[in-house]
Amino acid sequence: MSRFEVHQCQCAHCQQETSHPDQELHRQMNLLLSRLDEQQRRWYVAVEANRIGAGGDRLLAQITGLDEKTIQRGRQELAGELAQRPEQRVRLPGGGRPRAEKKTRS
Repeated sequence: MSRFEVHQCQCAHCQQETSHPDQELHRQMNLLLSRLDEQQRRWYVAVEANRIGAGGDRLLAQITGLDEKTIQRGRQELAGELAQRPEQRVRLPGGGRPRAEKKTRS
């Protein structure tokens, strides 16, 4: 999901033609998720999955478009109280693509 692109919910309630109370909630959830960074999205959806309980990962994967494994990862990080996550960074140090050219001093 790219930044500020709002995912369209794929759950059964949102796919029906008649109005359903969950449609607005799901739209608001996806709007919020579009403004969060990747780890914040993962954690928010994990909290919602914990709140729902059994089947929460699958339902929230339909609603948000996140993979179930991503939601499970968020639940594991929250269970560990985010101890392994850096406070001032989105990604862990050392992540990303290696440099194309080695930096040399002049």
